[in-house]
Amino acid sequence: MVNFKRILHFALTDFYRNRGASVAAIFVLTIITLLITGLFFVRGASSFLIETVQNKIDITAYFKEDVDESDILHVKSEIIKMSSAVRNVEYVSAEDALADFTEKHKDSTVLSNALYQVGDNPFLPALNITTDGNTQLYEQIADTLGQGAFSDLVEKVDYYQKKDTIEKVFSITSSINRFGIVVGIILVLIAILVVFNTIKLVVDSSKEEINTMRIVGASSWFVKLPFIIQGAIFGSVAFVICFAITLLLVWFLSVSVGAVMPGFSLFKYFISHILIVILIQLVFGVGLGVLSSLIAVNKYLKV
Repeated sequence: MVNFKRILHFALTDFYRNRGASVAAIFVLTIITLLITGLFFVRGASSFLIETVQNKIDITAYFKEDVDESDILHVKSEIIKMSSAVRNVEYVSAEDALADFTEKHKDSTVLSNALYQVGDNPFLPALNITTDGNTQLYEQIADTLGQGAFSDLVEKVDYYQKKDTIEKVFSITSSINRFGIVVGIILVLIAILVVFNTIKLVVDSSKEEINTMRIVGASSWFVKLPFIIQGAIFGSVAFVICFAITLLLVWFLSVSVGAVMPGFSLFKYFISHILIVILIQLVFGVGLGVLSSLIAVNKYLKV
């Protein structure tokens, strides 16, 4: 206990004596932790947007006019069995399609007249298929319906008309994930470099105390721990500041974000993921501070 008090005293003394470098390290850790936290929120918002778009993307299989409803429902059950990523398969009869069209365009005289001129119901029974999968799954379903065992029942599948849109959505998803990983790695390296150099400066400025400790026979860890504790102090202060700023930003931006992205609540997202946010900020604040200090003392402090 006495040794720990001494180690803590040395750490706090060096922290205060080198307060310029300490403030710089805390500032950089705070900014980087905030940016990492921001990436987490951006990823959450982008996932919401992409999921919203994905929910609106489907492929439709139109069946021949004389196909029995029981056969279409059999095809539906087979599609559902294809993959757990098949989210929804909705059967729309020709009558339902006509009713939906009539309701949507009841104010359009031109379309109403055109439908009247056609006379018979021009719509075909169909299956609207939505998945959580990638473009390969959509293509697999389209091939099964258009060229596989059910091709005799199917009039057409509109996958290839929507293929570019579907591929773009999933491409954007992958790009966002890759961007977040790359930026996160860069920010981590910057934080390690800054804290590393800060601890190096502290070690250089504390050479007399270190030499005195060596002369009186202090252990290796007794000499190193004050600098590692300083890294933890940098990270802890950065964590407190970062979490407070995050709270304020979430509070002030929640309404604005909700106006831009209806259905997405920044505040609710924060509350539901608060433990993850705390963990992220602890890892990138305290964790990076301690890790950088360990690297620095092992490189520059040969005891």
